[in-house]
Amino acid sequence: MSDTGTYLYAVARDEVAACPPGVADADVRTIVRGGLVAYVSSVPMERFGEEPLRRSLEDMDWLAGTARAHHRVVDAVAAATATAPVRLVTVYDGDEQVSDLLERRAGDFAEVLAQVTGRREWGVKAFVDPASEERPDERSGRDGCEQAGKPGKPGTAYLQRRRANLRGREQNRRQALARAEHIHAALATVAVASRRHRPQDPRLSGRADWMLLNGAYLVDEGRVAEFAGLAEELGGGGIEVTVTGPWAPYSFTVMETR
Repeated sequence: MSDTGTYLYAVARDEVAACPPGVADADVRTIVRGGLVAYVSSVPMERFGEEPLRRSLEDMDWLAGTARAHHRVVDAVAAATATAPVRLVTVYDGDEQVSDLLERRAGDFAEVLAQVTGRREWGVKAFVDPASEERPDERSGRDGCEQAGKPGKPGTAYLQRRRANLRGREQNRRQALARAEHIHAALATVAVASRRHRPQDPRLSGRADWMLLNGAYLVDEGRVAEFAGLAEELGGGGIEVTVTGPWAPYSFTVMETR
């Protein structure tokens, strides 16, 4: 087995003028076959071979650095031409395997690239502050022995208020989720394709707010202003809507390359 493997970043139709360094600071080069261009670099198999890679993936610092380098290359290519990104850490034994892939899956790559030509991916997240669901009487320090000036058994009024608050909180939650559905449906009418991802953990989003929507939208370049304006209009009423991008179209191009 060779000491080096071929790391695949993305497949495109065109060659770009220059790319940033890839994973392990390796130079990025291209493999061309059948009108397709694969962006690759050589990587040491002592770190990227099947067995050592399993251990490498458990190293969070290594994984984060590798992901940043991978995305830098993909973003550079996607900024210049229609691009089909490949999954993180896709490694082949050599260039010939990648060349064979381009020939074997030429039709699939052509279909994906046709879909994303002239379009970019945009991310939209919707947040609501969980504290906004809490009612004033729940936050008060009253012991619940009185309600509206009427005497009652200790704790009875508190339990009644508690049940009412829980019902109100659940109603607010349902209403917020309905808003998220509405936001996604409205944005999807402007996009040519859309995906809903799982809401991010607050440790990843960096926010304590409840994420209602984590959506991705493939938008024609000529409709970006319309899309952004609609996203802004859909916020308010306790819902914050944020738009990020443009991104390489990861959500709409990932395909199995084996």
